[in-house]
Amino acid sequence: MKRRNLIKALGAATVATTLSACKPKEQNCGTTQSSNKIHKWKMVTAWPKNFPALGTGANFLAEKITTMSGGRITVSVYGGGELVPPLEVFDAVSAGTAQMGHAGSYYWKGKVPEAQFFGAVPFGMNAQEMNAWLYHGGGLELWTQLYSKHNLVPFPVGQTGVQMGGWFNKEIYSMADIQGLVMRIPGLGGEVFKRAGGSPKLLPGSELFTSLQTGNIDATEWVGPYNDLAFGFYQAAKYYYYPGWHEPTACLEGIVNKEAYDALEDDLKEIIKTACMSANQNMLSDFTAKNKTALDTLINKHNVQLRQYPKEVLEEFKKHAQIVFDEVGNTSKMGKRIYNSYKTFATQTKSWLDISEKAYFEAR
Repeated sequence: MKRRNLIKALGAATVATTLSACKPKEQNCGTTQSSNKIHKWKMVTAWPKNFPALGTGANFLAEKITTMSGGRITVSVYGGGELVPPLEVFDAVSAGTAQMGHAGSYYWKGKVPEAQFFGAVPFGMNAQEMNAWLYHGGGLELWTQLYSKHNLVPFPVGQTGVQMGGWFNKEIYSMADIQGLVMRIPGLGGEVFKRAGGSPKLLPGSELFTSLQTGNIDATEWVGPYNDLAFGFYQAAKYYYYPGWHEPTACLEGIVNKEAYDALEDDLKEIIKTACMSANQNMLSDFTAKNKTALDTLINKHNVQLRQYPKEVLEEFKKHAQIVFDEVGNTSKMGKRIYNSYKTFATQTKSWLDISEKAYFEAR
């Protein structure tokens, strides 16, 4: 017993000596590399404040980062237009006006055409495939390289899953109904729509309802029933089309100012990465859980007319899509690397999904 007490006393003395030798401001004391420094970040978004799924997804991410870091990073969220306009998130974070942004990479078509492959690709990979490519197929590494020259570090922070085809003020029977039609549709989908004879417009979400109601646009796509019900599109257009050929998923991006990211301790960098992965999965689950209930409300309560795109129209869109991919994928050496990586992964994954997911859905 005396020997045991002596060992305990020596152990306590050793701990006390070690702790007393550590100065409060030293970061390498003991086994942790953390510090007491507080990083106060601003997150600017392309979405209306607290908007279902998209806006609340930004809130979820901010809360995760703040909580997981024990308050060492505090993130304040600003809706589109509160600090910077919705479509200026990229520039604001690149310049350091805000440390973080929450948006979609296809909004930067004019600045970084290659970035569209990380947002939504018409007739391309769905959410499950997209996550596989980003996390385990080299996609995120290519995205990081692409954004590095813009002083940004990108992370996937949300997947919508397959979207709806959009809201129209008239029925679509053939390609003749697409000619001259003014539709809000961004990114690669917008370019495909243009090649097919339509007139695409890029507008932030906050302007869509008024634009549709006043006739500034004839149609609009946004996301799916959960989001579309919240915007009240059923009050401005009657026909709701599917499938969302233009966005088999929308991969949302969390962009971080590279200087702000590099200034973080290593454990905080890992917290950013992990929080973004959590937000990515959470958003997809949120949409999957709530889209069907919202669709029922649109149809049964608001008398929305659900319509499927004619096969002729989808085939025409698909034909133009391949041409657009080849052009955008060859705009630069980096673009070619991204396009080849995306295309190769999608082809390889499809052969597995045909005998797994697709076969299961057909059997079920």
